Amino acid sequence: MNTLVKLQQLESLYRQGYQSEVVDRTLEKMIALENAQTRRELEIIEADLQVYERQYQMTSRDFQERFHDGELGDGADYFEWSALCDMAQILRERLHALQSER
Repeated sequence: MNTLVKLQQLESLYRQGYQSEVVDRTLEKMIALENAQTRRELEIIEADLQVYERQYQMTSRDFQERFHDGELGDGADYFEWSALCDMAQILRERLHALQSER
């Protein structure tokens, strides 16, 4: 049984009035751990982004705009930088989702 199905089962139970301190604490700990792990991953990627920003003397936001507009060419560094920007955005969205549920 996959995780989503299990979570849906718990959701169904809770909608019916079921309550459990053990489940509540466990979920809170799991969310806190995921939050911390995501923050660590984002810090690593942001450090990598800063290397590119210093090297090319532009922010990642400016880079993304110029890269997607075709102004910068197709060097390997640019594709890696773009991938890091995308990964950072995904992690920021994950953090937002983890924090907005609290």
